[in-house]
Amino acid sequence: MRSDSDMHTLGFDFEPWKHEDAIADGHAILDYLNRIVEERRISENMHFGFEVVSADWGSSRARWIVTARGEDGTSAIIAARWLYFAIGYYDDDNPYDAGLPGLVRFGGQTVHPRFWPEYLDCQGKDVVVIGSGATAMTILPAMADTASSVTMLQRTPSWMAPGPRRDTWGKRFERWFSEKLAYWLTRQKNIALRSYFFGLSRRKPRVLAEKLRGLQRGALGKSYEPRHFEPPYNPWQQRLCLMPDGNLFTAMRRGSAHIVTDRIAGFDDGGVKLQSGDYTSGYLERAKHLMPKVAAERPWTLRHNYREDKRDFRQPPVADGVLRFVHAPAQTDISCEQDVAGNTQAIAAE
Repeated sequence: MRSDSDMHTLGFDFEPWKHEDAIADGHAILDYLNRIVEERRISENMHFGFEVVSADWGSSRARWIVTARGEDGTSAIIAARWLYFAIGYYDDDNPYDAGLPGLVRFGGQTVHPRFWPEYLDCQGKDVVVIGSGATAMTILPAMADTASSVTMLQRTPSWMAPGPRRDTWGKRFERWFSEKLAYWLTRQKNIALRSYFFGLSRRKPRVLAEKLRGLQRGALGKSYEPRHFEPPYNPWQQRLCLMPDGNLFTAMRRGSAHIVTDRIAGFDDGGVKLQSGDYTSGYLERAKHLMPKVAAERPWTLRHNYREDKRDFRQPPVADGVLRFVHAPAQTDISCEQDVAGNTQAIAAE
């Protein structure tokens, strides 16, 4: 597990990211979060072991009413002025099933990333990773260190590029300036770079595509095959994957990782049966009907430019002629209590 972007951008602006790696693994990120929670005593206001069942807006109280269920079956009702959804658009309990034909006939072990076992022994085994999204790009080089071989089987290539795990300029800023200023400069540098490359993908997609091809050829040498690395769409029309220090390319050069572009015809006891021919990537296609929709105009659209979006979110009013803003009548806030059965509690979160 690792971050899919630099931690100077993903980290909190009030707590500088100090780890050597800008593209960090899960352990480093967890240490960062645990330290912040402990130092700022945030855990006192955190509720663990609850599953959110529903979230409803109550206009009469001007509050969100969240119903949650605990591990022991008890229910909690939480009222809040502000509700932030960080759940993504995938079903956590019933993750996407690709419906791979004949998978039950496969004689080896099968693992879904959502239900990854705590200890997975791949020592000396031949592994196939099906898919070419961000998860596959992370799994492939990590498993290549211990497995006999790891093959990423994809229907359609994804745009990818090598990038440094450590931020050289960020470390220079730390030597030259105060911690706070260095962190701010590093964030601004990374925001500017990402805005530039995203803008380039819209203005001159062919230029960016050729730049990515050059990086891939330089990193892979003779291992570069266009059919495995050149999607039938422009960069950033779908996600562009970053390879920290080109780790996937390094694994391919030493022969422990491979990429195959084909369709799955089925499975047998010993492996995967393939048939020639590609078709469109399913990375977003499978969930497109569930994705949130945006409008063509502000305030319900994005420019995909951090600075412009930040300015628009903070300054212009959210007034589109449809939303109505009214003052809720004064009422007594929800307090902590239990029902007669003793299995429901209400929590006020103001």
